[in-house]
Amino acid sequence: MTKPAANPFFAADFSKYMDMSKMMDMSKMMDMPKIMQDMRLPGFDFEAAMDAQRKNLQALASANQTAMEGMQAVLRRQSEIMRQGMQESSQLLNEVLASATPEEKVAKQAEMTKSVLDRAIGNAKELGEMLTKSNYEALEVISHRMGESLEELRGMMKNGKVGRG
Repeated sequence: MTKPAANPFFAADFSKYMDMSKMMDMSKMMDMPKIMQDMRLPGFDFEAAMDAQRKNLQALASANQTAMEGMQAVLRRQSEIMRQGMQESSQLLNEVLASATPEEKVAKQAEMTKSVLDRAIGNAKELGEMLTKSNYEALEVISHRMGESLEELRGMMKNGKVGRG
């Protein structure tokens, strides 16, 4: 019986080819903006690119803040709806139990069911509108920044700062 061939990659010593300590020298990585500026790409405005990225991150943070505030408002409203629903259910149950005849109880239950369903539909619509508004506001921040970013890029191209070199 023949012995299976050994995998040559398991026997290789890759440390001979790479010195990770030199590759991952963090002291050189710490000043990345200076390193990028030192590259001096012809026709590239590094400061404008960094400023644009800074604005992009600010817009993203603002959109996230808007979305978080919207979600918090929805959760507060859901909590309020739940509290109101529990109070109203307790009152309606007492009314049903206070009814004298079975016919009155059935009529009260039907009335209660219709009222609860109508309120649930209204609450769902309200919460949906709140979520839609919150999402729209967050996306509006991103959309506005995208428009600004395109204008900045158009300005850099017009000034010959990008794409020529």
